[in-house]
Amino acid sequence: MGDGARRRIAIDTRPLAIPAYRRLWISTAVTAVGSQLTVVAVPKQVFDLTGSSAYVGLTGAFGLVPLLVFGLWGGAIADAVDRRTVILVSNVGIAGTSVLFWLQAALGAGNVWFVLVLFAVQQAFVAVNMPTRTAAVARLVPVTLLPSATALSATVSSFGMVFGPLAAGALMPLAGLSTLYLVDAVALTVATVMLVRLPGIPPAAGASRRAGLRDIVDGFRYLAAKHVLLASFLVDIIAMVAGLPRALFPEMAQRSFGDPPGGGAALGWLYAAIPIGVVLCGLASGWVGTFRRHGVGVTVAVCAWGAAIVGFGLARSLWLAVVFLALAGAADMISMVYRSSILQTDSTDELRGRIQGVFTVVVAGGPRLADLVHGWGAAAVGTTAAATGGGVLVIVLTVVAVACLPVFWRYLAPGSDGEDHGKDHGEDPDDLPQDQNVVK
Repeated sequence: MGDGARRRIAIDTRPLAIPAYRRLWISTAVTAVGSQLTVVAVPKQVFDLTGSSAYVGLTGAFGLVPLLVFGLWGGAIADAVDRRTVILVSNVGIAGTSVLFWLQAALGAGNVWFVLVLFAVQQAFVAVNMPTRTAAVARLVPVTLLPSATALSATVSSFGMVFGPLAAGALMPLAGLSTLYLVDAVALTVATVMLVRLPGIPPAAGASRRAGLRDIVDGFRYLAAKHVLLASFLVDIIAMVAGLPRALFPEMAQRSFGDPPGGGAALGWLYAAIPIGVVLCGLASGWVGTFRRHGVGVTVAVCAWGAAIVGFGLARSLWLAVVFLALAGAADMISMVYRSSILQTDSTDELRGRIQGVFTVVVAGGPRLADLVHGWGAAAVGTTAAATGGGVLVIVLTVVAVACLPVFWRYLAPGSDGEDHGKDHGEDPDDLPQDQNVVK
């Protein structure tokens, strides 16, 4: 295989040659495994305390509210304050709440409401951190490398999502939940120290200022005029809310796939399966930067996600369920790369943080709402019907949404056969971002 063919298949690592992006990427890698231990530990602890998937679904509600509030405000802060400062402060908050998770588990507090409230506090910090990190990437790499940088970040994060849950499934029966929380806290602390060397990323419009309600409203006004951005948010909401059955994993691991009451390997495999698909797809993602019909890519990928979730819901063996979830993860990887590229290239730097704040609400808030919907749905009709019905709904609603917003299907990324992507969806090319400020 020649070098050209290899570059078209293997993941593109050129963004790692940029020192600032490399520091941000390495910090993500450090926390990738540790954070996933907590992702498994929280719903497992809630299920152990209550024995109910409905209570596990409540983690979605307790995570959703702070994401809605602080995701939007965090995006406004990312546009008004040095993004490096925001990333550091929010990282400290996330690490601090992980320490509290460890303490309550180690002391055997055993109060489900304390766990849920602490989870809500942590999600508030996450909601500020996520849009700021994402908005920072567009200032660290050239616009032509954004799809590759997105694929690199997603791949390393998903790498942690594979080994984190597997490690959790292996460690839980031996070391207990408190150890999982402790490892997460240590990893987050190390990553925060690494981020100290990140260069300053001040607001593009000038000096830092206060972020208020008017800034958030301006972001929504801008978004309302961008139909392609609206469509990208809509299809992701459909995919996540209707088609993410992770609230069912603790119950299915124990009652369908034979895990012991204290947790075991099946739970780890279910949580790791989707990230496995993301990682495998990411390692062969060299071609993603060459495909310019991003609207088509997102639409097809979301429908493929729905079909894979239908297969998961009907699976009767653990390994078949894992295969279908991995296929869903591969589809989600493609969808995420193209959606993120659309958002980065179709918004100006002055508003990029606020648009990423809305993106955070959708990407992180959608799964929390899905937890609530699937948890209560499974309590009413069973896990099989909840998962399978959700996958079917994803396909139907996606087709309807894209049919109603055909501009999204026609969307072409910058540089598509010499055409300007703004003309392709009826927007003024002069309003599209020309920013290529690369922080060296």
